[in-house]
Amino acid sequence: MATRKRKTFDPSLKLEVVRMIKEQGQSIQNVSESMDIGSTAIRRWLAQYTAEQSGQPGIGKPLTAEQQRIRQLELENQQLRQDVTILKKASVSSTGQRNSSVLMTSSRRIKCQELAGRGYQPKKRQSFGIDGKMANH
Repeated sequence: MATRKRKTFDPSLKLEVVRMIKEQGQSIQNVSESMDIGSTAIRRWLAQYTAEQSGQPGIGKPLTAEQQRIRQLELENQQLRQDVTILKKASVSSTGQRNSSVLMTSSRRIKCQELAGRGYQPKKRQSFGIDGKMANH
């Protein structure tokens, strides 16, 4: 038994088929036979179009350009909300660490404030002058 490959249709073609039925009054059966498209698919497109016209998102891919733009903006809005949530979680987990100085020692991060509490005093940096001699600070 051979498997049939599923046909894909451009949204503009779907919209054209829906308008043939809605505006020109052609029957679903007539359009289905003339364009070699299944009547079930056409019925789904009609339901999608009707939902979009009433302001609902409908099911499946949007047919009208307006609904396509709305869907795109909704996805973008969802992504931005996720980004904000991630940033909020990151800022909460880093509270108290943002403005403290950190000493890097053998790939471990240790707060200088904690070290100072244990009596650690960092060494002063040594600098050298142009002549190569150690400068006094």
